[in-house]
Amino acid sequence: MQLPPNTFKSSLLKHHHQTGLFMGMNSPVSAEILATCGFDFLLIDAEHGLYDLPTLQAQLQAVAAYPVHGLVRPVSHDPALIRQLLGIGVQSLLVPMVNTAAQAHALVDAMHYPPRGSRGVGTGLERGARWNAADNYFDQVAERLCLVVQIESLEGLSNLDAICAVPGVDGVFIGPNDLAAAMGYLGQVRHPTVIDTIHSTLKRIRASGKAAGIFCAQPEHAGDWHNSGASFLALGADTALLRNAALQLRQRVAP
Repeated sequence: MQLPPNTFKSSLLKHHHQTGLFMGMNSPVSAEILATCGFDFLLIDAEHGLYDLPTLQAQLQAVAAYPVHGLVRPVSHDPALIRQLLGIGVQSLLVPMVNTAAQAHALVDAMHYPPRGSRGVGTGLERGARWNAADNYFDQVAERLCLVVQIESLEGLSNLDAICAVPGVDGVFIGPNDLAAAMGYLGQVRHPTVIDTIHSTLKRIRASGKAAGIFCAQPEHAGDWHNSGASFLALGADTALLRNAALQLRQRVAP
């Protein structure tokens, strides 16, 4: 048995443009609905959304039948949590608040088996290994694991070049909201200083050879981010889409 290909990683390494969506609704039904919409990736936000391992796995299973890749953003860098996520079948992680190269190295270590890392072997109990049904599992999983680190602090910006140089980091993602807050512009993601910093950061990531990505809540800005080097964009979140659609529907018939 072959593991599912990591289409997100293969496109990331080629710097192909990809669009996706954050998911926070904690529902395999809504996840499957979104899987039919043509996005390249869907990111389950377990940092801010209300999730546990069984509900995460249920959503991965719900989208598995569709041509879309499921990523997870964990709540922390905890190696034990990362190993559990990989065990339920997560192939790609987007890890928040990566501020140093040492943190990036630790994440790579947690994701990989020896000798590259320190991940424990428990394949007979794990969906990620298809309970030992996957042929040559250790070779397959090494090729398919994908790590994207998120930069959203001044410390992360100052260490950006060193973080990009870490082997095993496949992409770097910019979190505009937290970055704006760290720069002293809480809630002002379109402040000119913030925008200039993001543009220069995307260019630095792209120049390093790593794929650059960003959260882009306003689609009209997607072209600008692409021009600065971003190859993968998260175009908002399912919760905002639901609320905005409901408001628009109500306003169409409001007296």
